[in-house]
Amino acid sequence: MKNFNDLIYPELSYKITGILFAVHNQLGRFCNEKQYADAIEAAFKGQGLKYEREKVLDPSFAAEMPGRNKIDFIVEDKIILEIKSSRMLTKENYYQVVRYLRALNKKLGLLVNFRAKYLEPKRILNSQVKAISN
Repeated sequence: MKNFNDLIYPELSYKITGILFAVHNQLGRFCNEKQYADAIEAAFKGQGLKYEREKVLDPSFAAEMPGRNKIDFIVEDKIILEIKSSRMLTKENYYQVVRYLRALNKKLGLLVNFRAKYLEPKRILNSQVKAISN
């Protein structure tokens, strides 16, 4: 078992997951992503967390239309949060978070599916980022 101190951004990720569980308990399983994002944003404001919502990434290739890739949240300029409301998470969802982590040179992403009966936020690491400052 990993030590709490071995986790990347343990305090911040703990706060975020607490908010995710509270939102899931409040809204249930069958809202849309925007409704969950609105509730998460209100909780971030309430806890005084700095965040950026729907950050647009620059195009990743010449013919890509601007605005195609939007990250749901970047919290405290450290953790990417990607929320879903679908029957199940897919490999594509995972790779989407990895792509976002690499594009912004961030170490940790959280992927969460609110449609699930029991919320299970997934921690996704960017192995290309070596050093972090907690």
